[in-house]
Amino acid sequence: MVLSLFYFRYSKPLQKRTFKLTGCKMDEETALLKERATSAGSQIRNSRLFLAVFSAVLGNFNFGYSLVYSSPVLPKLKSPDADPRLRMDTEQAAWFGSIYSLGAAAGGLGAMMLNDLIGRKLSIMTSAVPSTLGYMLLAGAVDLWMLHFGRFLTGVAAGMTAASIPVYISEISHKGVRGALGSCPQVTAVFGSLTLYALGLVVPWRWLAVAGAVPAILMVVLLTFMPSSPRRLLSLGRQQHAEKVLRWLRGNHYNTHSELRDIQESIDSQKTVKWSHLATPIYYKPILISVMMRFLQQMTGITPVLVYLEPIFAKSQVSIEPRYDAAIVGAVRLFSVAIAAFLMDKAGRKALLYTSSMLMFLASLTLAVASHTTTCPPGPSPPNHTVLGYGTHEDMAVAFQSSQQTAAGLIPLVFTVVFIFGYAMGWGPITWLLMSEVLPLVVRGKASGLCVTVSWLTAFALTHAFTHLVDSYGLYVPYLIFTVVCVFCLLFNAVCIPETGGRSLEEIENYFRTGRSFTITRSASTLQSH
Repeated sequence: MVLSLFYFRYSKPLQKRTFKLTGCKMDEETALLKERATSAGSQIRNSRLFLAVFSAVLGNFNFGYSLVYSSPVLPKLKSPDADPRLRMDTEQAAWFGSIYSLGAAAGGLGAMMLNDLIGRKLSIMTSAVPSTLGYMLLAGAVDLWMLHFGRFLTGVAAGMTAASIPVYISEISHKGVRGALGSCPQVTAVFGSLTLYALGLVVPWRWLAVAGAVPAILMVVLLTFMPSSPRRLLSLGRQQHAEKVLRWLRGNHYNTHSELRDIQESIDSQKTVKWSHLATPIYYKPILISVMMRFLQQMTGITPVLVYLEPIFAKSQVSIEPRYDAAIVGAVRLFSVAIAAFLMDKAGRKALLYTSSMLMFLASLTLAVASHTTTCPPGPSPPNHTVLGYGTHEDMAVAFQSSQQTAAGLIPLVFTVVFIFGYAMGWGPITWLLMSEVLPLVVRGKASGLCVTVSWLTAFALTHAFTHLVDSYGLYVPYLIFTVVCVFCLLFNAVCIPETGGRSLEEIENYFRTGRSFTITRSASTLQSH
């Protein structure tokens, strides 16, 4: 507000000189300055915006919950005490963990059509159908196909929400809070995972599936009363409805004219996209950035780490019971994503991505070295000629070896926490946010679906291969692959990703249209027309 008043106060003489040079009439100059003064004095109230965002991100809560459902369930289904009809071997467990990602890829493809056909809000609401059906199959499973198909359906719902919710949030938010609100999908997804880990300590696996259906139903009820995206409404030619929605989101005292004008000008500058248009930088650059970010995000290994968290800790011989380790990691994820949400509009996107990449690189490298290093068994003790006696020397050796094993048992836990902390600081929430920020409006619905599809196909391949790699080579090879990917993440952030913090969606679009300029310049005729 202070900056706006400062700008208005000191820009008036410049505006007057500009209008004199262009020959504009005095009443047009006065009207424009009055509109700017009114806009500068507008009061934005975010309470209804926060309610709309909360209603939408319940879908991401369900996404986080369903993503890690296999972590506490797989040890029970692979145990000798499991129901013979549901008992899984290594291959079946690999499919149970990875088929979720295949469903998410299918959901992303569906969202490519639904986002533009029925709108962002209805696409989010539609995801509740496969989610609820999937949880019903998981809860009542009496055969393996029901477990796999139920897991697939919950993945379909996840893919739909992953493609629709970030776009919906970015289009209803203003640039002052878009960074923080853009991280909300990741925050609630992490909270959903933590809830699953916590419930998994005390609740049977079938009831975990029953509990998962509750957020999806609540999301549908709340979104029924929330507005559609004003950008979509304007693209459909429904100006009055868009103004009403924008006033509802910003507050009754907000001057909607300036924001609606910018959105309308952005829409008017768009053309029906043909295949030949995709060769122009305004389309192919943001699409490639978004697709590559989602690809690299998955190649860091976050999905297999989360899906197989308890089995990984069991194989790493962590000194704490694996299910409690998973709950600790879930709490750390929530804490780190909350920090990222706080810093998103303060530190900037690129700074957080650099920090995220470095933390993941150091953690995955340490985990690779720790998993590759094996402790040699102690050899025979040499004769002891000291006054301490042989028995005392042997006791000290055993105690020292025990302390070494305890310290080594903490390394996988500590650096897995560091890895997930780093991911949740940057490549987790910012990838979702940037996808919805940089994609042009005319292709945003379809391109976001494409990004989600690429992301989850990558996750499926990596998650399915992870189990076989671990069985054949141990954890060393997957961790080494993740380390190399983190280096590519650093380079990609340095070279390709623009800083979008504090920019409106229209300014970001202008950056790709003009080639490195966020500033939107308007001609005198455009100013006079408004």
